[in-house]
Amino acid sequence: MTETAATKNPEADAAAFGMSNSGLTPSESKASESKPSDAKSSEGKGSEGKVMEVETVSALSAEETERLSGDIVAALKTVFDPEIPADIYELGLIYKVEIKDDRAIDVMMTLTTPNCPAAGELPQMVENAVASVPGVGAVNVNVVWDPVWSPDRMSDEARLVLNMW
Repeated sequence: MTETAATKNPEADAAAFGMSNSGLTPSESKASESKPSDAKSSEGKGSEGKVMEVETVSALSAEETERLSGDIVAALKTVFDPEIPADIYELGLIYKVEIKDDRAIDVMMTLTTPNCPAAGELPQMVENAVASVPGVGAVNVNVVWDPVWSPDRMSDEARLVLNMW
């Protein structure tokens, strides 16, 4: 099972970055029925057409998931775009982070523009920062262009640093 967190709001702290055992982003979890935080339930039809419920439990404890997510956010906040004096997390360049049961981490991020001069180095910087977190397994960073980044994704902290009020 995969632990998932969406970081659509760059002002999110480690708690909002917190992992959902259901594999849903926080906005999707609100729309779904409330389930225990340590289990995922899904319905399927058995061989006789009856609805059955299957439950799976994450291999990582809630405490460990919370620790990892907080440490990953802290690590991401150490990565700065060389041309912008704000970290990539506050800029809203991190779209999603997944913590898998084997502690592998998938990061979905974007850049401010496809022509970003740091396009070659920022993903590697993100990979190195996340990989430095104790207890993290393999790290995979994917750069995506959808949705397109806009200044609306920046936190108030980034706006203040960049004097963009």
